[in-house]
Amino acid sequence: MNVKNQIILALDVEEKNKAYEILDQTTEYLDTIKIGYPITLALGPSIITSIKEEYDVKIIADFKVADIDATNEKIVKTTLNYGADAIIVHGFTGDDSVLACKNMAEKLDKEIFLLTEMSHPGADKFLKPVSLDIAQMGVDLGIKNYVAPATKIDRLKKIREVVGKDSFIISPGVGFQGGNAKDTLQYSNAAIVGRSIYNASNPKKALEEIIESIKV
Repeated sequence: MNVKNQIILALDVEEKNKAYEILDQTTEYLDTIKIGYPITLALGPSIITSIKEEYDVKIIADFKVADIDATNEKIVKTTLNYGADAIIVHGFTGDDSVLACKNMAEKLDKEIFLLTEMSHPGADKFLKPVSLDIAQMGVDLGIKNYVAPATKIDRLKKIREVVGKDSFIISPGVGFQGGNAKDTLQYSNAAIVGRSIYNASNPKKALEEIIESIKV
């Protein structure tokens, strides 16, 4: 998956008008957005279809799928059939649950992203100790796409070492959580930015500044 300007917008708003206003201002520079539970629960999964019809963007569904294999398969199938191009899945549930997601996505000619470690401080207690094992499991299963934190560059670097240079990593936590886009892109293929863009008084300008900071 290629990402324009190496920036993914996390569109974690709950109102359709606001979402569209932000997309109107930013899709000149973006071709990939991440949609999570806030907007999907507020507006229904058809918002994925609507955005795909209105804007020429790729959509990653950030549902952090984490259930038994049979349930995971249903979640992935339903989500991707609404038009999402990829879906994020947790790895701590084990290889059978992850493989169910991978197989269903491939059946639909779509992709999954395997979440190795999260960007918030609380992830250090339970996910950090096993994140490299999760990454290695992904490699063993033939997964090419991963999620790793922009807020913990040392961890991001280690995860890159495990998954290899040819894998595609996207990294949340840039901006409001403290991650820096330029530093992140030393090891990641794309930085995920949410609140620093959608809460800005001028989302377009905020995005332009982030893109410019990468070039400096």
